[in-house]
Amino acid sequence: MSKASRTVGEDIWKNKVDKINAELLTLTYGSIVAQLCKDFEGDYIKVNKQLEKMGYNIGQRLIEEFLAKSNAGRCTNFRDTAEMISKVGFKMFLNITPTVDNWTHDNKQFSLIFDENPLAEFVELPDDGRAHRELWYSNILAGVIRGALEMVQLQVETEFVNDLLQGAEYTELRVKLVKVLEDEIPAGEDY
Repeated sequence: MSKASRTVGEDIWKNKVDKINAELLTLTYGSIVAQLCKDFEGDYIKVNKQLEKMGYNIGQRLIEEFLAKSNAGRCTNFRDTAEMISKVGFKMFLNITPTVDNWTHDNKQFSLIFDENPLAEFVELPDDGRAHRELWYSNILAGVIRGALEMVQLQVETEFVNDLLQGAEYTELRVKLVKVLEDEIPAGEDY
């Protein structure tokens, strides 16, 4: 699956998606984070929650484009899902391919390791003694993954555990499968 996913991701990036200038994306996202820091008066816990919430809403919409352009069928297991996120999803939308690593023995948790993060280019965190410990600058990505996977019936928890911007050696986003959601028929409706 790994090589096929990489090929699909490359093909979609080259031929099927509209692209924007990476610097424009970086600067626009930076402005959003800066405004949130100002609005929440330096309460980085609230900023993190708001970024995750924004990402969740974006992920719920991006999954439709992902499914339409990738022609991806159902993944057979969580490992396939991780590969699809890394090699197709991230390639398709950000032109990066984070490494999938640090699987747990039960195959229900993994990490995405980012060698590069276009959202974090040209960024310096506030020098207030707290941002380097509390602000997860790219937390919108955690929300995007959570929102997108929920739309395909996978409830997950996502959180950054390392960030280059905080002085870590690499950026790491942890993804944990909570449960597979059942298709539910809304109350009062039949098939």
